[in-house]
Amino acid sequence: MSNFYITTAIDYVNGSPHLGHAYEKVLTDVIARFRRQMGDNVFFLTGVDEHGQKVQQSARAKGIAPQQFCDEVSQEFRDLCAKLEISNDDFIRTTEPRHKKVVCEILQKLYDKGEIYKAEYKGFYSTRQEQFLQDKDRNPDGTWPEIFGEVTEITESNYFFKLRQYQDWLVDHLKTHEDFVFPRYRQKQVIEFLKEPLNDLCISRPKERLEWGIPLPFDENFVTYVWFDALTNYYTAVTEKPGFWPANFHVIGKDILVPPHAVYWPIMLKAAGIEPPRSLLVHGWWSINGSKMSKSTGNFVDPVAFADQYGTDALRYFVIREMSVGQDSDFSQTQFLARYNADLANNLGNLVNRTLNMTNRFAGGVIPEADAGASGELETELKTLWEKTRDEVITLNEGFQFHIALERTFSFVTATNAYIEKRAPWKLGKSAEPADQAALKTSLATMAESLRLANALLYAVIPGATAKIRDVIGAKTESNWRDELVWGARLTGNKVAESAILFPRPQTKTS
Repeated sequence: MSNFYITTAIDYVNGSPHLGHAYEKVLTDVIARFRRQMGDNVFFLTGVDEHGQKVQQSARAKGIAPQQFCDEVSQEFRDLCAKLEISNDDFIRTTEPRHKKVVCEILQKLYDKGEIYKAEYKGFYSTRQEQFLQDKDRNPDGTWPEIFGEVTEITESNYFFKLRQYQDWLVDHLKTHEDFVFPRYRQKQVIEFLKEPLNDLCISRPKERLEWGIPLPFDENFVTYVWFDALTNYYTAVTEKPGFWPANFHVIGKDILVPPHAVYWPIMLKAAGIEPPRSLLVHGWWSINGSKMSKSTGNFVDPVAFADQYGTDALRYFVIREMSVGQDSDFSQTQFLARYNADLANNLGNLVNRTLNMTNRFAGGVIPEADAGASGELETELKTLWEKTRDEVITLNEGFQFHIALERTFSFVTATNAYIEKRAPWKLGKSAEPADQAALKTSLATMAESLRLANALLYAVIPGATAKIRDVIGAKTESNWRDELVWGARLTGNKVAESAILFPRPQTKTS
């Protein structure tokens, strides 16, 4: 059994969770569940980033202490994980003592090695982004992009990390580790970024300007700036878990690839004598109804409320089916309902209800044993399709092509429903002919087995619904998932439920 360590980015607590947060957690959860199915010993981390000037300002605006503010918003992200059935093994907060301890140890180590120095800095500062800016960050007309908000010129002493001296090492690392960033074209963006000389990295803020942070272990008058605080969380969580570092994948959005995760983070680790992560998995952004997501304009999806209305599995299914990992995608109510009705309700839900209904109607609610003599070309075709589907889905999942894997799985569900139409067990059940009765048993057994197998492929994406399907047909979870994917007669003799409503028709208007 191999260790497999996967993380999400930690979410900044200056705002409530949105669709982008939900997608990243579901995507990472799907990977974690799939790797567990494949036999890996998985450790899955998510959490929140709680320090910084924006948190300090937001807490003051509400008239509460920063820690209380963080506690309240952090709980929203925990609640999101619970609502979306995220199977994380740990939830880290950067205000926890275990995290502060590791941050201080790394900073002190680097300071003792001479990798951190103090210098006076004069330049432009963006409060909104909490970062110093350079002239290259300006618009062509000399103004500052709106993303930076109010920009002021300041002069102050700070501590700097010798980032620049590791630039050549990082370029070489990227060239010798071509799978460091997925999708691969994102790696080219990192290499392009590194064609310009790096500046050393300012890693502190004076306490007179920012109190809400981890004090530098070598100078109590300064606190740690975001990068040596937030990025270190990935390492903090497994310092007491030997064998999990380096991380197999950090799952992040494309906006924080360069420079934080692809430049600062590996260089910080290299300087500290710690192995860099194996890979960064970079996903795209969601638009809403074709426009940029914005809470202020109402173009916004509250993932918890949406899951409450339509079901957690429906939301999980849609975001994984609709987005190709690495690309951008659009979330619309119309497209969601189309997927919901076509795939979940009319296809999978229909197969479940047909299986239960006809097993109860023609076999006393007990799944019969297939009659080998009655198995013909239709059954052979379906079994052959299953083997092809199973192998393709595993390969696609290993390459993070979950949207295509789902398409293949539902094609098999469609083929099973088509098999039922051709076999027409409702007609066979009216006949007293022994051959028809044998064909009836075979068709009922085939329907149930096809449902069991398709269900086994869907577990990582819709865990709640698949658990219910297992229950209503009496399927058991095997210790070895690959054993579950072999066509057989495991369900023979199982008592099935009378009915199951997994995906009720949404009572809503399309938009």
